[in-house]
Amino acid sequence: MEIPLIFEDDYIIAVNKPANCIIHNSYYARNIKSKTLLQLLTEQHNSTYYPIHRLDFKTSGLVLLAKHKEKIPTFQHLFIKNQIQKRYIAVVRGFVNESIQISSPVKHPENKEYKDANTICTPLGTKEIDIAVHPYNSARYSLVELIPKTGRIHQLRIHMNKISHPIVGDYKYGDRFHNRMFETKFKLFSMFLHATSLSFKHPVTKKKININASFSEDWHKLFKLYEWEII
Repeated sequence: MEIPLIFEDDYIIAVNKPANCIIHNSYYARNIKSKTLLQLLTEQHNSTYYPIHRLDFKTSGLVLLAKHKEKIPTFQHLFIKNQIQKRYIAVVRGFVNESIQISSPVKHPENKEYKDANTICTPLGTKEIDIAVHPYNSARYSLVELIPKTGRIHQLRIHMNKISHPIVGDYKYGDRFHNRMFETKFKLFSMFLHATSLSFKHPVTKKKININASFSEDWHKLFKLYEWEII
């Protein structure tokens, strides 16, 4: 699996992580036997990289990695202090007709502590298809932009489920009937959540950095099927 390299300087790289690829080994990912993102990058570039932040196993898109371990805190500070702008695109169940700010606390999966979380959801397109999905005779979907203002684990997935617009392909927080329909009717097995852009002031060079990640084949297939413009 070739990992697309999108940005590189003396301090960091940015890559476009495929869906169903874990960043590094952990206790919670002990049942995943495929190569990690770090292993794939080491093989590809013969170098060691250090993740600055994370994406879920099933989420695709931009990941920043440090070239030198001692630089990790410098770049992580951007995330901690909300000095980096993150943009995601998702496909969700139902029609989202207006921008929504979601401010429900999110529970940490390990210590079970609730923390404040904030997400802005903006509709980009809708589609109704003549396929029955329990309990309705047709199915409605929305293409949305998600801007997380905080960085809680599973925040976007939890927040979209909280407002009854779960992300398609999300088997933990989503709707199993819609997930199953996408697999059986369209042969699409992805979770449709993609980290599409990152913008920040480089903490070392002080330059403004804007990075964008392209969509995978499954996304392009869905854009064509639903007649949505590629974002």
